[in-house]
Amino acid sequence: MGHSLDTLVDVLKTAGEPTRFRLLALVAAGDLTVTDLTEILGQSQPRISRHLKLLAEEDLIERYQEGAWAYFRLKREGTAAALVRTLLTAVSIDDPILARDRERLATVKQARAERAQAYFSRNAAEWDELRRLHVSDAVVEKALLKLVGRTPVDSLLDLGTGTGWILQLLSDVYRRAVGIDASRDMLSVARANLDKAGIVKASVRQGDILNLPLDGQDFDLVTIHQVLHFLDQPERAIAEAARILRPGGRLLIVDLAPHNLEYLRDEHAHVRLGFSHETMAEWLEKVGLDVQEVVDLAADRQGGPSLTATVWLARDRRLLIADAPAAKEMTPA
Repeated sequence: MGHSLDTLVDVLKTAGEPTRFRLLALVAAGDLTVTDLTEILGQSQPRISRHLKLLAEEDLIERYQEGAWAYFRLKREGTAAALVRTLLTAVSIDDPILARDRERLATVKQARAERAQAYFSRNAAEWDELRRLHVSDAVVEKALLKLVGRTPVDSLLDLGTGTGWILQLLSDVYRRAVGIDASRDMLSVARANLDKAGIVKASVRQGDILNLPLDGQDFDLVTIHQVLHFLDQPERAIAEAARILRPGGRLLIVDLAPHNLEYLRDEHAHVRLGFSHETMAEWLEKVGLDVQEVVDLAADRQGGPSLTATVWLARDRRLLIADAPAAKEMTPA
């Protein structure tokens, strides 16, 4: 698709300034704050902020808030953003200025990873204890990949993304993805993991999964992995996930089957002790989703308590309703 003369000139004029081009190259490699960019480019914060404002006005970058911090990333949609990506591929990888920027970016990402690891280490003992009760990650991974399938997904939303495990697991499936979590510490871990894996088509941001900072009907696949048992009203999170789905989109839920380990309430903040097939089916039906598959994954643990994980795959039925008249016309009389 071609660009109009006005669009072409405006984008080239905005991106053609050296500092702004360097900023575009940096935010194309991941989500960065003004502080990050100031440290990398060695320029003042007001100057960097002014350039970012001009790039945003031209719709070349997007900005999102996370507490007191604002993050910036290269916009993935739109003709202007597509033109910028073309420009970025045209520049020599050996350019000394951009090469130095990449070195400083690597230093910033390394510091980010070290902060994330420090948080992870402080909580490792607690997480290891819980992990011993669960079915192995490998078993869950195999089940999820089988249910999601190999058909490409345009857009993925991971609610309660935590360490960003789902975003990494399904990175070969989606074109773009967003992870939402309420904890800034966990988002730091997720960003560090995405940096390490070199995944730039996914971003994470802070948000309440009961009141998502996103427009409705914008995602083909929504995942909720081991989150609902922490919620007082998990059905509200399911309703919010359904609101976000496009017609015919899918919701994938992984959570605990009913159990009687009461100590998890006090020691690990579990609010609900698992969910039955019947309860989950009722909640999904209420928000217009049809259950397609349910898989129980029992932990293979000899002696002592263990937890069974259940995977539910449901689909938004609106596409099926829309197709119904056409299907009826094709049916022989």
